[in-house]
Order: sequence, then C-alpha cells, then structure tokens
Amino acid sequence: MNIKPVAGAIGAEVSNIDLRNPMTEDMKRNLRDLVNQHEVVFFRDQAITPAQQRELAALFGPLQSHPAYDTVPGFPEVMVLESTPERPSKIEVWHSDMTFRQHPPSITVLRGVETPSVGGDTLWASMTAAYDALSPGMQRYLDDLIAVHDFSQGFRESLLEDGGRERLADAVANNPPVRHPVIQTHPETGRRAIFVNALFTTHIEGISPLESAEVLRFLYKHCTLPEFTCRLRWAKDTVVIWDNRSTQHKPVNDFFPALRRLHRVVSEGDAPY
Repeated sequence: MNIKPVAGAIGAEVSNIDLRNPMTEDMKRNLRDLVNQHEVVFFRDQAITPAQQRELAALFGPLQSHPAYDTVPGFPEVMVLESTPERPSKIEVWHSDMTFRQHPPSITVLRGVETPSVGGDTLWASMTAAYDALSPGMQRYLDDLIAVHDFSQGFRESLLEDGGRERLADAVANNPPVRHPVIQTHPETGRRAIFVNALFTTHIEGISPLESAEVLRFLYKHCTLPEFTCRLRWAKDTVVIWDNRSTQHKPVNDFFPALRRLHRVVSEGDAPY
C-alpha cells in the first residue's frame, strides 16, 4: 500500500491495494491502524460489490442498519444514500453518523456508485484535533458535561413532510433521546474527541438553555475550522472509510440536477465514554 496524507490534521489516500481481494491478518491490522491514525482514508477505483462492502465494514465490528434509509435489495445493512432533483438530500450540516443511538457507529464505509461530474464533494473534520486545540480551561469545563442526541431532531424535515410522521413512527418510537458525553475517549487510541454535532445534539444537560446554546454554537464553529478538515472530490468506485467516533463530515449539495448515489455500511461502536 502507498499512503499519502491529504491534509495536516486528517485524511490519507491509499493506493496499490484492491479491496476486492481477501485480506491477510496483517492487512486487516494495517487498515485499522490507518483509520486510527488518519481518521478518514480514501481508496480510488474500487469496484466492490455490496457483499464485499459489507465484509469490509464487518472487519471493524457487528453491522448496524438504519431506521429511515432504503437499502440494497438482499443487503439490509447496505444503505442507499441518493440525492436527485426530485428527492434532494436534506442533510447539509456537519455531523457524525447516527449519534441518536446508544451505540453509534464506530466506522463508516461509503462507496460512490453514481457521482456528479462536478460538485457533490464531502468534507471531514477531526474532532481529536479540534479538542487538542481547545484551551486547557475549556477542556476542563467540557470534560464532565453530558449532551442529549435525538433522532427526531436530525430527521425533523422528513417528519414535517406529508405522511412523514406516519412513515417514521416506528423509527421515532424505537430511538428515544440518548445521553452522550460532550467529550469522549477514543476506545482504541485513548485520544479525547469532541462528540456533539449540529444534526442530532439538542442540548447540554445541567446548564441553562442559553449557556447550552452558546457552548454548542462555539463548538460547532470551532470543530469545523479549515485547519481541522479535508475534502474529497467523489468519483465512481471511490471508497471512503472513516472513524465516526473522532470525526464529523458534511456533504456539499451543489450538484443538482445531477444525480448522486452512494452505498453506506456502518459497524457498531461502543457506548461513548
């Protein structure tokens, strides 16, 4: 494998590897080490099947499904993320995947199935780099705080659509609000990472609504400073693997009327601590 970092804080592009081939135990360890070190890794020209994508994600742990997304027929763990002019993506803010779960995903594996010729990039930001850049006083203030994450907040636009509340009734019922630490410890690297996001976090417990709103507003701005980020221009059969515990990401929806279709598989993580 050849490894080329793409930005100072986060991201690497990996070449000279074919993800369709079976991996040795050494290769599996190297892949996990790469994700731990760079937090998001990019692979070009990887024409993997849904079954192979599922197997790749399963290297990192048991797989999760999603209560609101369509999936590839016969592969309930392979979610279809599709944006069309008729059904554009509603998610446009920085976020970590599925933090409304008690056990959010540890790793996300995303593949470009159909991508626009221009636009539709995705950005990632390192939450470990963002935490390290906080002042010691702010780190101490945040370290013991707890935030609430809610499926209904992240999917509020879908819930407001005609029939949306009925369509997502089971998802809402099965995903009540959960509590996660504002700062979590990465279970493999031991690094501290900011763990709130604008899509699913509703508030911080134990402080006033005004203080909660202002602290979250600061963190959202701080976490996405350019020096903590990298950016990917998608192409067909690009595969991205990232650590959902220590990153946030943001899709750029600037490609309509073109179509973008991605396949996503996530592996289950530990409860954040």
